[in-house]
Amino acid sequence: MEQRHPLPPFNIETAKQKVQLAEDAWNTKDPVKVSLAYTIDSEWRNRSSFVNGREEIVKLLTAKWEKEHQYKLKKELWAFTDNRIAVRFEYEYCNDQGEWFRAYGNENWEFDENGLMQTRYASINDVPIAATERRIF
Repeated sequence: MEQRHPLPPFNIETAKQKVQLAEDAWNTKDPVKVSLAYTIDSEWRNRSSFVNGREEIVKLLTAKWEKEHQYKLKKELWAFTDNRIAVRFEYEYCNDQGEWFRAYGNENWEFDENGLMQTRYASINDVPIAATERRIF
């Protein structure tokens, strides 16, 4: 059986560990690697997109990172309970025109008993920034 440690129920240490593992995976910008942390039928809301399952996750992330260059993400644990974690995050990227943005957001995660994320709801807002205002390297 496929498992992703740490497993729920979470405590402060394991919740922080889960958040750091997610941050590390997303910063690889490898859609397949990222998708393996989610259940086969994982349900997502990412901005105004709704996707289901690893195949759609890979497709969404591939398109995302084709447009968001020099992407760098930082996540922070906000709250947790038995099998749920809430995070705040920010990331920076530049587009094809060389314009820089910082995206701010919140995610609500729900995990199955094997530590795979079965639900991810993300609210994200982008703010234009100057290249000199970057703070995530």
